[in-house]
Amino acid sequence: TAQLGAVAAACAGARRIDVYGVGASGLVAQDLAQKLLRIGLIAHAHSDPHLAVTNAVQLRPGDVALAITHSGSTGDVIEPLRVAFEHGATTVAVTGRPDGPVSQYADHVLTTSTARESELRPAAMSSRTSQLLVVDCLFTVITQRTYETAAPALAASYEALAHRHAPRTTR
Repeated sequence: TAQLGAVAAACAGARRIDVYGVGASGLVAQDLAQKLLRIGLIAHAHSDPHLAVTNAVQLRPGDVALAITHSGSTGDVIEPLRVAFEHGATTVAVTGRPDGPVSQYADHVLTTSTARESELRPAAMSSRTSQLLVVDCLFTVITQRTYETAAPALAASYEALAHRHAPRTTR
């Protein structure tokens, strides 16, 4: 919980937040970035490793970079996190392997649960579910810390899309 609080504080005060992930972790990265945008934070998810590195070189102190990787050893996620770390951004690893290579470039590590892999790939399913739980907890704490600005931003984004949720009439 201490790590979660520290990451939430960094994100709440960040100029910009980049989230890196590929495969199933890329979907989790997109989920987190979308949630942060809805509460008025500048957040971008990057699944393309070239674009992730290109964005990471623009980060500086006061920015946050989060790498989401179940294995902790996904090179396409580690590289942009390393670049962000070298440019002074606050770096975070969301991983099931806190002793993995990604952690060497992480100021903070948020650990997810792990499952054994089998022929039906339940580890891929459980890792994504665990990652979603961690980013939802992170989002909740960030929203609590930024409530004065988050609540109106969330209401505005809901209102902007409300017409898309109107029931359709039948003929």
